[in-house]
Amino acid sequence: MYPNLYYAFRDFFGVEWNGLKIVNTFGFVVALSFLAAAWILTKELKRKQQQGLFQHTDETITIGAPASFSELFVNFILGFIFGYKIIGAFTIDDALNDPQSFILSARGNAWLGLATGALFCGLKWWEKRKQRLEKPETRTVRIWPHDRVGDIVIYAAIFGFLGAKIFHNLENWNEFVKDPWGSLVSFSGLTFYGGLICAGAAIIYYSRKKNISVIHLCDATAPAMMLAYAVGRLGCHLSGDGDWGEPNISRKPFAWLPDWMWSYKYPHNVLQEGTPIRDCAGQYCNQLPVGVYPTSLYEFLMCLVLFFVLWSVRKRIKLAGQLSGLYLIFNGMERFFIEQIRINTKYEFLPFKPTQAEIISLLLVIAGVVLIVKSKKWFNGETANINRAL
Repeated sequence: MYPNLYYAFRDFFGVEWNGLKIVNTFGFVVALSFLAAAWILTKELKRKQQQGLFQHTDETITIGAPASFSELFVNFILGFIFGYKIIGAFTIDDALNDPQSFILSARGNAWLGLATGALFCGLKWWEKRKQRLEKPETRTVRIWPHDRVGDIVIYAAIFGFLGAKIFHNLENWNEFVKDPWGSLVSFSGLTFYGGLICAGAAIIYYSRKKNISVIHLCDATAPAMMLAYAVGRLGCHLSGDGDWGEPNISRKPFAWLPDWMWSYKYPHNVLQEGTPIRDCAGQYCNQLPVGVYPTSLYEFLMCLVLFFVLWSVRKRIKLAGQLSGLYLIFNGMERFFIEQIRINTKYEFLPFKPTQAEIISLLLVIAGVVLIVKSKKWFNGETANINRAL
């Protein structure tokens, strides 16, 4: 396992760069998943724009004005944080021994923070100075949905993270009560469905505000979300963040499969769970006492296949909303079945003792079926637009 990129570079390239200890492997892979999703989403939005399914909006911007106080202030704050924490970590002896604890603490290098903040502020002032006109001009620009992918990704990241933390703490309420602050600020403990629900609500709000067709945006987003989920699960597996399955000590089902594909102990996992590894020194020296199903790896493989299925059928589906319905069904079924071998908190007070994910996944499947069945009635006008465009 690779809790951070330091361990990955050490194993793959034989180099020991202590600065990479700051870069959490799971967070790095999640960032890659957002970049991949943004690329796929941009391609789909442009394709749908060519079909005449989106309208542009006109926005007024001012060109040639000097840097405002708010712009300079925001850049100073960002620079201060970067210098205080990221650069400052290299000047504090024990900061890189436990990067997560250091980042979440109040420790840092104030002088480097001030210097970096001043540098960021100065760069913004210089950038605006080069573009400055004797008389600032007001211009109207045409904005298409694909021009807003950056904003959409930011909304998804922020509200997705908040939703994932909220749903995780609701699912593990006893742990939250014991340590509320630690549960809220820790880098682990995220529930995908919480992120999906909250990020989805935020994006729908944003799309309505910007006059973007919600159903066509959802259809365009479906393949991108499946790919992002797949890549994100790979990050879970590589870091060993606790998203693993039940113990599997039975006979190996397929002789041709390597052990790590069916029963894995997650050595050096980022949660430091399990028993100590012999002759291992330093941090992250634990592994699980028995092998477990590597469910995060299974989800990566399954969702990657489902992404290619959605990507291959997207042009054949003519009714608006049906690709979104198919995504909900795929997502719900995949998660429901993986829950059968995955460790998760069960609701003991409910019949059949389901997990939170099992309940939500069933609701998603039902919602997907309803969306496919009702799409012609609900979005008949949208379908007409597609047919005219084709």
